[in-house]
Amino acid sequence: MLEEIAIENLGVIRGARVPLSEGLTVITGETGAGKTMVLTGLNLLMGGKADPQSVRPGADRAAVEGRIRVSGHPTAAARVDEAGGELEDDGTVVVLRTIADGRSRAHLGGRAVPQGVLAEIADDLVTVHGQAEQLRLRTSAKQRDALDDFAGPVHQGVLAEYRTAWSERAGLLTEISGSEARAAERAREVELLRIGLEEIERVDPQPGEDTELAALIERLSNAEALRVAAGEAHQAMAGEDETGAQRSAIALIEAARRALEGGARSDPALGELATRSAEVGYLINDLATDVAAYLDDLQADPGGLEAAHARMADLNGLTRSYGETIDDVLQWASDAGLRLLDLDDGGDRLESMKRRVAELDAELDRLAGVLTEARTAGAAELAEAVTAELHGLAMGGAHLEVTVAPADTLGPYGADQVTMLLVPHPGAPPSPLGKGASGGELSRVMLALEVALATSPHKQESGTRDGAEAAAMRRTFVFDEVDAGVGGRAAVEVGRRLARLGRTTQVVVVTHLAQVAAFGDAHLVVTKSTGDTAGDDDAGDGMITVTGVREVTDESRVVELARMLSGQDDSATARRHALELLESSVVGR
Repeated sequence: MLEEIAIENLGVIRGARVPLSEGLTVITGETGAGKTMVLTGLNLLMGGKADPQSVRPGADRAAVEGRIRVSGHPTAAARVDEAGGELEDDGTVVVLRTIADGRSRAHLGGRAVPQGVLAEIADDLVTVHGQAEQLRLRTSAKQRDALDDFAGPVHQGVLAEYRTAWSERAGLLTEISGSEARAAERAREVELLRIGLEEIERVDPQPGEDTELAALIERLSNAEALRVAAGEAHQAMAGEDETGAQRSAIALIEAARRALEGGARSDPALGELATRSAEVGYLINDLATDVAAYLDDLQADPGGLEAAHARMADLNGLTRSYGETIDDVLQWASDAGLRLLDLDDGGDRLESMKRRVAELDAELDRLAGVLTEARTAGAAELAEAVTAELHGLAMGGAHLEVTVAPADTLGPYGADQVTMLLVPHPGAPPSPLGKGASGGELSRVMLALEVALATSPHKQESGTRDGAEAAAMRRTFVFDEVDAGVGGRAAVEVGRRLARLGRTTQVVVVTHLAQVAAFGDAHLVVTKSTGDTAGDDDAGDGMITVTGVREVTDESRVVELARMLSGQDDSATARRHALELLESSVVGR
Protein backbone atom coordinates (compact mmCIF):
# COMPACT_ATOMS: atom_id res chain seq x y z
CA MET A 1 0.00 0.00 0.00
CA LEU A 2 1.10 3.58 -0.68
CA GLU A 3 1.85 5.60 2.43
CA GLU A 4 2.84 8.94 0.92
CA ILE A 5 4.01 10.70 -2.21
CA ALA A 6 6.30 13.74 -2.25
CA ILE A 7 6.34 15.80 -5.46
CA GLU A 8 8.87 18.49 -6.36
CA ASN A 9 8.85 20.73 -9.44
CA LEU A 10 6.46 18.55 -11.42
CA GLY A 11 4.17 20.56 -13.68
CA VAL A 12 2.53 23.29 -11.61
CA ILE A 13 3.54 21.61 -8.35
CA ARG A 14 6.57 23.28 -6.79
CA GLY A 15 6.49 21.10 -3.72
CA ALA A 16 3.77 18.93 -2.19
CA ARG A 17 3.54 15.98 0.13
CA VAL A 18 0.51 13.73 -0.37
CA PRO A 19 -0.24 11.48 2.63
CA LEU A 20 -2.24 8.37 1.80
CA SER A 21 -4.04 6.40 4.47
CA GLU A 22 -5.97 3.16 4.58
CA GLY A 23 -9.43 2.98 3.11
CA LEU A 24 -10.74 5.55 0.66
CA THR A 25 -8.75 8.72 -0.01
CA VAL A 26 -10.45 11.33 -2.20
CA ILE A 27 -8.54 14.06 -4.04
CA THR A 28 -10.43 17.17 -5.09
CA GLY A 29 -9.59 20.66 -6.28
CA GLU A 30 -10.45 23.30 -8.78
CA THR A 31 -10.05 22.65 -12.47
CA GLY A 32 -6.43 23.28 -13.48
CA ALA A 33 -5.19 23.11 -9.90
CA GLY A 34 -2.92 20.18 -10.66
CA LYS A 35 -4.82 17.04 -9.71
CA THR A 36 -3.51 15.51 -12.92
CA MET A 37 0.05 16.09 -11.73
CA VAL A 38 -0.65 14.00 -8.62
CA LEU A 39 -1.64 11.11 -10.88
CA THR A 40 1.35 11.84 -13.11
CA GLY A 41 3.61 11.56 -10.09
CA LEU A 42 1.97 8.29 -9.12
CA ASN A 43 2.42 7.00 -12.65
CA LEU A 44 6.14 7.80 -12.50
CA LEU A 45 6.46 5.78 -9.28
CA MET A 46 4.77 2.90 -11.07
CA GLY A 47 7.46 2.88 -13.75
CA GLY A 48 5.58 4.99 -16.28
CA LYS A 49 7.32 6.91 -19.05
CA ALA A 50 8.66 10.32 -18.01
CA ASP A 51 8.00 13.45 -20.06
CA PRO A 52 10.87 15.98 -19.87
CA GLN A 53 8.29 18.72 -20.55
CA SER A 54 6.64 17.99 -17.20
CA VAL A 55 9.48 19.67 -15.28
CA ARG A 56 8.17 22.91 -13.74
CA PRO A 57 9.28 25.96 -15.74
CA GLY A 58 12.38 27.49 -14.20
CA ALA A 59 13.44 24.32 -12.35
CA ASP A 60 16.45 22.17 -13.20
CA ARG A 61 14.87 18.89 -12.20
CA ALA A 62 11.66 17.28 -11.05
CA ALA A 63 11.43 14.54 -8.47
CA VAL A 64 8.72 12.23 -7.18
CA GLU A 65 9.37 10.14 -4.09
CA GLY A 66 7.02 7.54 -2.69
CA ARG A 67 6.98 5.27 0.30
CA ILE A 68 5.35 1.92 -0.40
CA ARG A 69 4.65 -0.82 2.12
CA VAL A 70 5.63 -4.18 0.64
CA SER A 71 5.48 -6.33 3.76
CA GLY A 72 2.75 -8.88 3.15
CA HIS A 73 3.55 -8.91 -0.59
CA PRO A 74 6.31 -11.55 -0.93
CA THR A 75 6.61 -11.21 -4.70
CA ALA A 76 7.18 -7.46 -4.52
CA ALA A 77 9.55 -7.78 -1.55
CA ALA A 78 11.57 -10.43 -3.39
CA ARG A 79 11.83 -8.21 -6.46
CA VAL A 80 13.14 -5.35 -4.32
CA ASP A 81 15.77 -7.68 -2.91
CA GLU A 82 16.74 -8.96 -6.37
CA ALA A 83 17.20 -5.39 -7.56
CA GLY A 84 19.56 -4.70 -4.64
CA GLY A 85 17.18 -2.34 -2.85
CA GLU A 86 16.81 -2.24 0.91
CA LEU A 87 13.57 -2.30 2.86
CA GLU A 88 13.09 0.01 5.82
CA ASP A 89 12.65 -1.51 9.26
CA ASP A 90 8.90 -0.94 9.06
CA GLY A 91 8.57 -3.01 5.85
CA THR A 92 8.39 -0.06 3.47
CA VAL A 93 10.58 0.80 0.51
CA VAL A 94 11.38 4.27 -0.84
CA VAL A 95 10.92 4.78 -4.58
CA LEU A 96 12.39 7.82 -6.33
CA ARG A 97 11.99 9.11 -9.89
CA THR A 98 13.88 12.15 -11.10
CA ILE A 99 13.74 14.02 -14.41
CA ALA A 100 16.70 16.22 -15.32
CA ASP A 101 18.47 17.22 -18.53
CA GLY A 102 15.84 15.38 -20.55
CA ARG A 103 16.61 12.09 -18.83
CA SER A 104 14.76 10.10 -16.20
CA ARG A 105 16.32 8.02 -13.44
CA ALA A 106 14.75 5.55 -11.03
CA HIS A 107 15.87 4.45 -7.58
CA LEU A 108 14.42 1.66 -5.47
CA GLY A 109 15.42 1.29 -1.85
CA GLY A 110 18.51 3.43 -2.40
CA ARG A 111 19.66 1.53 -5.50
CA ALA A 112 19.49 2.79 -9.09
CA VAL A 113 17.28 0.50 -11.17
CA PRO A 114 15.68 0.44 -14.64
CA GLN A 115 12.21 1.97 -14.62
CA GLY A 116 10.84 -1.43 -15.72
CA VAL A 117 11.66 -2.78 -12.26
CA LEU A 118 9.31 -0.20 -10.75
CA ALA A 119 6.60 -1.38 -13.14
CA GLU A 120 7.12 -4.96 -11.97
CA ILE A 121 6.79 -3.91 -8.33
CA ALA A 122 3.72 -1.80 -9.04
CA ASP A 123 2.03 -4.62 -10.94
CA ASP A 124 1.77 -6.53 -7.68
CA LEU A 125 0.70 -3.53 -5.60
CA VAL A 126 -1.08 -0.78 -7.52
CA THR A 127 -3.81 -0.68 -10.15
CA VAL A 128 -4.98 2.44 -11.98
CA HIS A 129 -8.46 2.35 -13.51
CA GLY A 130 -9.70 4.84 -16.01
CA GLN A 131 -7.41 4.38 -18.98
CA ALA A 132 -7.64 1.29 -21.15
CA GLU A 133 -3.88 0.78 -21.30
CA GLN A 134 -3.81 0.46 -17.53
CA LEU A 135 -6.69 -1.99 -17.29
CA ARG A 136 -5.88 -4.61 -14.65
CA LEU A 137 -8.00 -7.35 -16.21
CA ARG A 138 -6.87 -6.76 -19.77
CA THR A 139 -5.79 -10.37 -20.47
CA SER A 140 -7.59 -13.68 -20.32
CA ALA A 141 -5.10 -14.90 -17.74
CA LYS A 142 -5.84 -11.92 -15.47
CA GLN A 143 -9.56 -12.47 -15.93
CA ARG A 144 -9.16 -16.13 -15.00
CA ASP A 145 -7.23 -15.11 -11.89
CA ALA A 146 -10.01 -12.70 -10.94
CA LEU A 147 -12.65 -15.40 -11.37
CA ASP A 148 -10.59 -17.82 -9.28
CA ASP A 149 -10.31 -15.17 -6.58
CA PHE A 150 -14.07 -14.58 -6.69
CA ALA A 151 -14.79 -18.32 -6.41
CA GLY A 152 -13.37 -18.41 -2.90
CA PRO A 153 -10.91 -20.42 -0.77
CA VAL A 154 -12.34 -23.90 -1.45
CA HIS A 155 -11.90 -23.43 -5.19
CA GLN A 156 -8.46 -21.92 -4.65
CA GLY A 157 -7.49 -24.97 -2.59
CA VAL A 158 -8.39 -27.23 -5.52
CA LEU A 159 -6.44 -24.92 -7.83
CA ALA A 160 -3.40 -25.13 -5.53
CA GLU A 161 -3.68 -28.93 -5.60
CA TYR A 162 -3.85 -28.84 -9.38
CA ARG A 163 -0.85 -26.48 -9.58
CA THR A 164 1.20 -28.81 -7.37
CA ALA A 165 0.38 -31.83 -9.54
CA TRP A 166 1.10 -29.83 -12.70
CA SER A 167 4.47 -28.71 -11.38
CA GLU A 168 5.42 -32.28 -10.45
CA ARG A 169 4.34 -33.52 -13.88
CA ALA A 170 6.35 -30.80 -15.64
CA GLY A 171 9.45 -31.72 -13.65
CA LEU A 172 9.05 -35.42 -14.44
CA LEU A 173 8.54 -34.75 -18.16
CA THR A 174 11.72 -32.72 -18.23
CA GLU A 175 13.61 -35.50 -16.50
CA ILE A 176 12.09 -38.15 -18.78
CA SER A 177 13.00 -36.14 -21.88
CA GLY A 178 16.57 -35.81 -20.72
CA SER A 179 16.76 -39.48 -19.82
CA GLU A 180 15.41 -40.58 -23.19
CA ALA A 181 17.75 -38.21 -24.98
CA ARG A 182 20.61 -39.95 -23.21
CA ALA A 183 19.22 -43.46 -23.86
CA ALA A 184 21.46 -44.14 -26.87
CA GLU A 185 24.50 -42.89 -25.03
CA ARG A 186 23.58 -45.00 -22.01
CA ALA A 187 23.12 -48.09 -24.22
CA ARG A 188 26.57 -47.56 -25.74
CA GLU A 189 28.08 -47.24 -22.29
CA VAL A 190 26.37 -50.44 -21.13
CA GLU A 191 27.68 -52.32 -24.18
CA LEU A 192 31.24 -51.09 -23.63
CA LEU A 193 31.14 -51.98 -19.95
CA ARG A 194 29.87 -55.49 -20.66
CA ILE A 195 32.49 -56.09 -23.37
CA GLY A 196 35.21 -54.99 -20.97
CA LEU A 197 33.96 -57.16 -18.13
CA GLU A 198 33.64 -60.18 -20.43
CA GLU A 199 37.22 -59.69 -21.66
CA ILE A 200 38.57 -59.37 -18.13
CA GLU A 201 36.57 -62.42 -17.01
CA ARG A 202 37.99 -64.44 -19.91
CA VAL A 203 41.61 -63.57 -19.06
CA ASP A 204 40.94 -63.94 -15.31
CA PRO A 205 43.94 -61.91 -14.09
CA GLN A 206 45.13 -62.29 -10.51
CA PRO A 207 46.31 -59.47 -8.26
CA GLY A 208 50.01 -58.70 -8.94
CA GLU A 209 50.20 -61.34 -11.66
CA ASP A 210 51.78 -59.02 -14.21
CA THR A 211 54.67 -58.21 -11.87
CA GLU A 212 55.32 -61.87 -11.06
CA LEU A 213 55.10 -62.91 -14.70
CA ALA A 214 57.54 -60.21 -15.79
CA ALA A 215 60.09 -61.57 -13.33
CA LEU A 216 59.59 -65.14 -14.58
CA ILE A 217 60.03 -64.08 -18.21
CA GLU A 218 63.20 -62.20 -17.34
CA ARG A 219 64.66 -65.33 -15.64
CA LEU A 220 63.66 -67.78 -18.38
CA SER A 221 64.95 -65.46 -21.10
CA ASN A 222 68.43 -65.37 -19.48
CA ALA A 223 68.65 -68.99 -18.25
CA GLU A 224 72.02 -69.77 -19.94
CA ALA A 225 73.75 -66.65 -18.66
CA LEU A 226 72.40 -67.35 -15.20
CA ARG A 227 73.66 -70.98 -15.40
CA VAL A 228 77.16 -69.86 -16.37
CA ALA A 229 77.29 -67.28 -13.60
CA ALA A 230 76.05 -69.71 -10.97
CA GLY A 231 78.41 -72.47 -12.23
CA GLU A 232 81.46 -70.24 -12.08
CA ALA A 233 80.50 -69.12 -8.60
CA HIS A 234 80.07 -72.72 -7.44
CA GLN A 235 83.40 -73.71 -9.04
CA ALA A 236 85.14 -70.88 -7.24
CA MET A 237 83.64 -71.84 -3.91
CA ALA A 238 83.76 -75.68 -4.04
CA GLY A 239 85.22 -76.93 -7.32
CA GLU A 240 88.52 -78.59 -8.33
CA ASP A 241 91.09 -77.44 -10.88
CA GLU A 242 92.10 -79.45 -13.96
CA THR A 243 94.57 -81.54 -11.95
CA GLY A 244 91.95 -82.44 -9.37
CA ALA A 245 93.55 -80.28 -6.74
CA GLN A 246 91.19 -78.57 -4.33
CA ARG A 247 91.78 -74.86 -5.06
CA SER A 248 88.27 -73.71 -4.19
CA ALA A 249 87.42 -71.08 -1.61
CA ILE A 250 86.26 -73.80 0.77
CA ALA A 251 89.56 -75.69 0.48
CA LEU A 252 91.63 -72.54 0.89
CA ILE A 253 89.70 -71.42 3.97
CA GLU A 254 90.02 -74.90 5.42
CA ALA A 255 93.79 -74.80 4.85
CA ALA A 256 93.94 -71.39 6.53
CA ARG A 257 91.99 -72.72 9.51
CA ARG A 258 94.37 -75.67 9.97
CA ALA A 259 97.40 -73.41 9.77
CA LEU A 260 95.97 -71.09 12.42
CA GLU A 261 95.08 -73.97 14.69
CA GLY A 262 98.67 -75.29 14.37
CA GLY A 263 100.06 -71.94 15.56
CA ALA A 264 97.50 -71.61 18.33
CA ARG A 265 99.63 -73.87 20.53
CA SER A 266 102.21 -71.13 20.73
CA ASP A 267 99.82 -68.13 20.74
CA PRO A 268 96.17 -68.33 21.89
CA ALA A 269 95.37 -65.31 19.71
CA LEU A 270 95.73 -67.49 16.62
CA GLY A 271 93.19 -69.92 18.13
CA GLU A 272 90.56 -67.18 18.09
CA LEU A 273 91.37 -66.44 14.46
CA ALA A 274 91.13 -70.13 13.65
CA THR A 275 87.63 -70.18 15.13
CA ARG A 276 86.55 -67.21 12.98
CA SER A 277 88.01 -68.83 9.85
CA ALA A 278 85.99 -71.97 10.64
CA GLU A 279 82.84 -69.82 10.75
CA VAL A 280 83.70 -68.35 7.37
CA GLY A 281 84.15 -71.87 6.04
CA TYR A 282 80.70 -72.86 7.24
CA LEU A 283 79.12 -69.79 5.51
CA ILE A 284 80.92 -70.46 2.21
CA ASN A 285 79.91 -74.10 2.36
CA ASP A 286 76.24 -73.18 2.86
CA LEU A 287 76.45 -70.65 0.06
CA ALA A 288 77.99 -73.25 -2.28
CA THR A 289 75.19 -75.67 -1.43
CA ASP A 290 72.55 -73.05 -2.27
CA VAL A 291 74.23 -72.19 -5.54
CA ALA A 292 74.33 -75.89 -6.43
CA ALA A 293 70.61 -76.17 -5.69
CA TYR A 294 69.97 -73.11 -7.91
CA LEU A 295 71.89 -74.80 -10.72
CA ASP A 296 69.81 -77.95 -10.32
CA ASP A 297 66.55 -75.91 -10.59
CA LEU A 298 67.77 -73.73 -13.45
CA GLN A 299 66.80 -75.59 -16.56
CA ALA A 300 66.19 -74.22 -20.03
CA ASP A 301 62.36 -74.23 -20.57
CA PRO A 302 61.46 -72.87 -24.01
CA GLY A 303 57.86 -74.04 -23.63
CA GLY A 304 57.47 -72.30 -20.28
CA LEU A 305 58.98 -69.11 -21.68
CA GLU A 306 56.57 -69.17 -24.62
CA ALA A 307 53.61 -69.74 -22.31
CA ALA A 308 54.75 -66.88 -20.08
CA HIS A 309 55.02 -64.55 -23.07
CA ALA A 310 51.55 -65.57 -24.26
CA ARG A 311 50.08 -64.94 -20.83
CA MET A 312 51.81 -61.58 -20.60
CA ALA A 313 50.36 -60.64 -24.00
CA ASP A 314 46.86 -61.31 -22.64
CA LEU A 315 47.58 -59.22 -19.57
CA ASN A 316 49.05 -56.41 -21.67
CA GLY A 317 45.86 -56.36 -23.72
CA LEU A 318 43.94 -55.62 -20.53
CA THR A 319 46.34 -52.96 -19.28
CA ARG A 320 46.22 -51.13 -22.59
CA SER A 321 42.45 -50.71 -22.25
CA TYR A 322 41.57 -50.68 -18.57
CA GLY A 323 44.56 -49.57 -16.48
CA GLU A 324 48.31 -49.30 -16.22
CA THR A 325 48.64 -52.41 -14.04
CA ILE A 326 46.61 -55.55 -13.47
CA ASP A 327 45.58 -54.18 -10.07
CA ASP A 328 44.20 -51.10 -11.90
CA VAL A 329 42.35 -53.42 -14.32
CA LEU A 330 40.74 -55.28 -11.43
CA GLN A 331 39.65 -51.96 -9.86
CA TRP A 332 38.11 -50.89 -13.19
CA ALA A 333 36.17 -54.14 -13.32
CA SER A 334 34.82 -53.52 -9.82
CA ASP A 335 33.74 -49.98 -10.71
CA ALA A 336 32.25 -51.11 -14.02
CA GLY A 337 30.08 -53.67 -12.24
CA LEU A 338 28.67 -51.00 -9.94
CA ARG A 339 28.10 -48.65 -12.88
CA LEU A 340 26.14 -51.36 -14.72
CA LEU A 341 23.89 -51.79 -11.72
CA ASP A 342 23.33 -48.04 -11.64
CA LEU A 343 22.49 -47.91 -15.37
CA ASP A 344 20.08 -50.81 -15.04
CA ASP A 345 18.43 -49.00 -12.12
CA GLY A 346 18.18 -45.90 -14.33
CA GLY A 347 15.98 -47.84 -16.69
CA ASP A 348 13.73 -48.80 -13.82
CA ARG A 349 13.64 -45.15 -12.73
CA LEU A 350 12.53 -44.12 -16.22
CA GLU A 351 9.65 -46.57 -16.20
CA SER A 352 8.70 -45.46 -12.69
CA MET A 353 8.60 -41.82 -13.81
CA LYS A 354 6.41 -42.68 -16.78
CA ARG A 355 3.98 -44.51 -14.54
CA ARG A 356 3.85 -41.51 -12.21
CA VAL A 357 3.17 -39.16 -15.15
CA ALA A 358 0.26 -41.36 -16.17
CA GLU A 359 -1.10 -41.15 -12.61
CA LEU A 360 -0.70 -37.38 -12.61
CA ASP A 361 -2.44 -37.08 -15.99
CA ALA A 362 -5.46 -38.84 -14.55
CA GLU A 363 -5.39 -36.68 -11.44
CA LEU A 364 -5.05 -33.47 -13.46
CA ASP A 365 -8.02 -34.46 -15.64
CA ARG A 366 -10.09 -34.99 -12.51
CA LEU A 367 -9.03 -31.74 -10.86
CA ALA A 368 -9.50 -29.79 -14.11
CA GLY A 369 -13.09 -30.98 -14.22
CA VAL A 370 -13.64 -29.76 -10.66
CA LEU A 371 -12.10 -26.40 -11.55
CA THR A 372 -14.24 -26.04 -14.65
CA GLU A 373 -17.40 -26.78 -12.69
CA ALA A 374 -16.51 -24.19 -10.01
CA ARG A 375 -15.49 -21.58 -12.58
CA THR A 376 -18.66 -22.05 -14.59
CA ALA A 377 -20.80 -21.53 -11.50
CA GLY A 378 -18.62 -18.63 -10.35
CA ALA A 379 -18.76 -16.98 -13.78
CA ALA A 380 -22.55 -16.78 -13.65
CA GLU A 381 -22.49 -15.37 -10.13
CA LEU A 382 -19.76 -12.85 -10.96
CA ALA A 383 -21.58 -11.64 -14.07
CA GLU A 384 -24.77 -11.22 -12.08
CA ALA A 385 -22.99 -9.37 -9.26
CA VAL A 386 -21.16 -6.98 -11.61
CA THR A 387 -24.28 -6.32 -13.64
CA ALA A 388 -26.16 -5.43 -10.45
CA GLU A 389 -23.38 -3.03 -9.50
CA LEU A 390 -23.46 -1.44 -12.96
CA HIS A 391 -27.16 -0.73 -12.62
CA GLY A 392 -26.41 1.28 -9.49
CA LEU A 393 -23.69 3.21 -11.31
CA ALA A 394 -25.93 4.77 -13.97
CA MET A 395 -25.20 1.98 -16.46
CA GLY A 396 -28.57 0.28 -16.20
CA GLY A 397 -28.51 -1.02 -19.76
CA ALA A 398 -25.06 -2.58 -19.44
CA HIS A 399 -24.22 -6.08 -18.34
CA LEU A 400 -21.13 -8.23 -18.03
CA GLU A 401 -20.71 -11.64 -19.62
CA VAL A 402 -18.19 -14.08 -18.17
CA THR A 403 -17.61 -17.17 -20.31
CA VAL A 404 -15.68 -20.31 -19.45
CA ALA A 405 -14.70 -22.18 -22.61
CA PRO A 406 -12.56 -25.31 -23.03
CA ALA A 407 -8.93 -24.64 -23.81
CA ASP A 408 -7.15 -26.62 -26.51
CA THR A 409 -5.15 -28.60 -23.95
CA LEU A 410 -4.61 -28.80 -20.24
CA GLY A 411 -2.52 -25.92 -18.97
CA PRO A 412 -0.88 -24.90 -15.71
CA TYR A 413 -4.22 -23.51 -14.45
CA GLY A 414 -6.62 -26.12 -15.78
CA ALA A 415 -8.51 -26.60 -19.03
CA ASP A 416 -10.44 -23.33 -19.19
CA GLN A 417 -10.30 -20.15 -21.23
CA VAL A 418 -11.97 -17.35 -19.27
CA THR A 419 -13.24 -14.27 -21.10
CA MET A 420 -15.01 -11.20 -19.76
CA LEU A 421 -17.11 -9.21 -22.22
CA LEU A 422 -19.03 -5.99 -21.68
CA VAL A 423 -22.36 -5.23 -23.31
CA PRO A 424 -22.47 -1.43 -22.81
CA HIS A 425 -26.14 -1.03 -23.77
CA PRO A 426 -29.02 -3.16 -25.06
CA GLY A 427 -28.50 -4.34 -28.61
CA ALA A 428 -24.75 -3.72 -28.58
CA PRO A 429 -22.47 -6.66 -29.32
CA PRO A 430 -20.32 -7.93 -26.45
CA SER A 431 -16.90 -6.27 -26.47
CA PRO A 432 -13.67 -7.07 -24.63
CA LEU A 433 -13.08 -5.04 -21.50
CA GLY A 434 -11.46 -1.72 -22.36
CA LYS A 435 -13.24 -1.44 -25.71
CA GLY A 436 -16.59 0.07 -26.53
CA ALA A 437 -16.70 2.22 -23.36
CA SER A 438 -15.59 5.74 -22.54
CA GLY A 439 -12.96 6.44 -19.91
CA GLY A 440 -15.59 7.23 -17.29
CA GLU A 441 -17.71 4.20 -18.19
CA LEU A 442 -14.66 1.98 -18.11
CA SER A 443 -13.73 3.25 -14.65
CA ARG A 444 -17.25 2.47 -13.43
CA VAL A 445 -17.13 -1.00 -15.00
CA MET A 446 -13.86 -1.70 -13.24
CA LEU A 447 -15.23 -0.27 -10.00
CA ALA A 448 -18.19 -2.64 -10.26
CA LEU A 449 -15.82 -5.54 -10.94
CA GLU A 450 -13.49 -4.71 -8.08
CA VAL A 451 -16.40 -4.31 -5.65
CA ALA A 452 -17.89 -7.63 -6.75
CA LEU A 453 -14.53 -9.36 -6.37
CA ALA A 454 -13.87 -7.81 -2.97
CA THR A 455 -17.32 -8.71 -1.62
CA SER A 456 -17.62 -12.23 -3.00
CA PRO A 457 -19.91 -14.34 -0.78
CA HIS A 458 -17.52 -17.27 -1.23
CA LYS A 459 -14.67 -15.52 0.53
CA GLN A 460 -14.13 -16.08 4.22
CA GLU A 461 -15.07 -13.16 6.38
CA SER A 462 -11.95 -11.39 7.58
CA GLY A 463 -11.07 -8.09 9.18
CA THR A 464 -11.14 -5.18 6.82
CA ARG A 465 -9.13 -2.30 8.19
CA ASP A 466 -8.27 -3.79 11.56
CA GLY A 467 -4.67 -4.71 12.20
CA ALA A 468 -1.35 -3.79 10.66
CA GLU A 469 -1.05 -7.16 8.92
CA ALA A 470 -4.30 -6.73 6.98
CA ALA A 471 -3.27 -3.19 6.00
CA ALA A 472 0.14 -4.37 4.84
CA MET A 473 -1.36 -6.92 2.45
CA ARG A 474 -3.69 -4.47 0.72
CA ARG A 475 -3.59 -3.64 -2.93
CA THR A 476 -3.96 -0.01 -3.97
CA PHE A 477 -6.60 1.00 -6.52
CA VAL A 478 -6.54 4.41 -8.18
CA PHE A 479 -9.68 5.55 -10.01
CA ASP A 480 -9.61 8.43 -12.47
CA GLU A 481 -12.70 9.72 -14.26
CA VAL A 482 -14.89 7.30 -12.32
CA ASP A 483 -17.51 10.01 -11.85
CA ALA A 484 -17.44 11.27 -15.44
CA GLY A 485 -20.92 11.65 -16.86
CA VAL A 486 -22.81 10.89 -13.66
CA GLY A 487 -24.47 12.97 -11.00
CA GLY A 488 -27.19 12.93 -8.39
CA ARG A 489 -28.15 9.50 -7.11
CA ALA A 490 -25.67 7.73 -9.40
CA ALA A 491 -22.82 9.80 -7.97
CA VAL A 492 -23.84 8.78 -4.45
CA GLU A 493 -23.79 5.13 -5.53
CA VAL A 494 -20.30 5.58 -6.99
CA GLY A 495 -19.10 7.01 -3.69
CA ARG A 496 -20.77 4.25 -1.71
CA ARG A 497 -19.11 1.53 -3.77
CA LEU A 498 -15.72 3.19 -3.53
CA ALA A 499 -16.12 3.27 0.23
CA ARG A 500 -17.15 -0.39 0.26
CA LEU A 501 -14.07 -1.30 -1.76
CA GLY A 502 -12.00 0.73 0.68
CA ARG A 503 -12.93 -1.65 3.48
CA THR A 504 -10.59 -4.30 2.08
CA THR A 505 -8.20 -2.30 -0.11
CA GLN A 506 -6.58 1.10 -0.32
CA VAL A 507 -8.50 3.28 -2.76
CA VAL A 508 -7.44 6.64 -4.18
CA VAL A 509 -9.94 8.53 -6.33
CA VAL A 510 -9.74 11.85 -8.10
CA THR A 511 -13.24 13.29 -8.21
CA HIS A 512 -15.15 16.42 -9.14
CA LEU A 513 -18.32 15.43 -7.29
CA ALA A 514 -19.08 16.23 -3.69
CA GLN A 515 -21.40 13.19 -3.55
CA VAL A 516 -18.34 10.97 -4.14
CA ALA A 517 -15.90 12.98 -2.02
CA ALA A 518 -18.21 12.79 1.01
CA PHE A 519 -17.54 9.05 1.31
CA GLY A 520 -13.77 9.46 1.71
CA ASP A 521 -12.00 8.29 4.84
CA ALA A 522 -9.43 10.99 4.04
CA HIS A 523 -9.90 14.08 1.92
CA LEU A 524 -7.03 15.84 0.13
CA VAL A 525 -7.46 19.15 -1.67
CA VAL A 526 -5.18 20.32 -4.46
CA THR A 527 -4.99 24.12 -4.38
CA LYS A 528 -3.38 26.58 -6.73
CA SER A 529 -2.03 30.06 -6.28
CA THR A 530 0.02 32.52 -8.26
CA GLY A 531 3.53 32.79 -6.88
CA ASP A 532 6.57 34.93 -7.56
CA THR A 533 9.24 33.12 -9.49
CA ALA A 534 12.12 35.20 -8.25
CA GLY A 535 15.20 33.06 -8.60
CA ASP A 536 13.62 31.00 -11.41
CA ASP A 537 14.63 31.36 -15.02
CA ASP A 538 11.08 32.14 -16.18
CA ALA A 539 10.28 34.62 -18.84
CA GLY A 540 7.32 36.94 -18.80
CA ASP A 541 5.97 38.75 -15.80
CA GLY A 542 7.81 36.64 -13.21
CA MET A 543 4.61 34.97 -11.96
CA ILE A 544 3.69 31.28 -12.14
CA THR A 545 0.85 29.06 -10.95
CA VAL A 546 1.92 27.02 -7.93
CA THR A 547 0.03 24.01 -6.60
CA GLY A 548 -0.04 22.56 -3.12
CA VAL A 549 -1.84 19.67 -1.42
CA ARG A 550 -3.47 19.80 1.98
CA GLU A 551 -5.72 17.49 3.97
CA VAL A 552 -9.09 18.86 5.06
CA THR A 553 -11.10 17.70 8.04
CA ASP A 554 -14.13 18.85 10.01
CA GLU A 555 -15.15 22.40 9.05
CA SER A 556 -12.55 22.81 6.32
CA ARG A 557 -13.88 19.68 4.68
CA VAL A 558 -17.42 21.05 4.81
CA VAL A 559 -16.14 24.19 3.11
CA GLU A 560 -14.51 22.17 0.33
CA LEU A 561 -17.63 20.10 -0.27
CA ALA A 562 -19.70 23.30 -0.36
CA ARG A 563 -17.34 24.74 -2.97
CA MET A 564 -17.73 21.58 -5.05
CA LEU A 565 -21.53 21.83 -4.81
CA SER A 566 -22.02 25.50 -5.58
CA GLY A 567 -18.71 26.91 -6.69
CA GLN A 568 -18.71 29.09 -3.55
CA ASP A 569 -17.35 28.23 -0.13
CA ASP A 570 -19.41 30.88 1.70
CA SER A 571 -22.86 29.66 0.69
CA ALA A 572 -24.89 28.68 3.77
CA THR A 573 -27.16 26.51 1.65
CA ALA A 574 -24.19 24.70 0.12
CA ARG A 575 -22.72 24.13 3.58
CA ARG A 576 -25.95 22.63 4.85
CA HIS A 577 -26.03 20.36 1.83
CA ALA A 578 -22.39 19.42 2.44
CA LEU A 579 -23.17 18.47 6.06
CA GLU A 580 -26.08 16.36 4.88
CA LEU A 581 -23.80 14.57 2.40
CA LEU A 582 -21.26 13.79 5.13
CA GLU A 583 -23.94 12.52 7.50
CA SER A 584 -25.66 10.41 4.86
CA SER A 585 -22.34 8.95 3.70
CA VAL A 586 -21.70 7.64 7.21
CA VAL A 587 -25.15 6.02 7.33
CA GLY A 588 -24.98 4.73 3.77
CA ARG A 589 -21.65 2.92 3.91
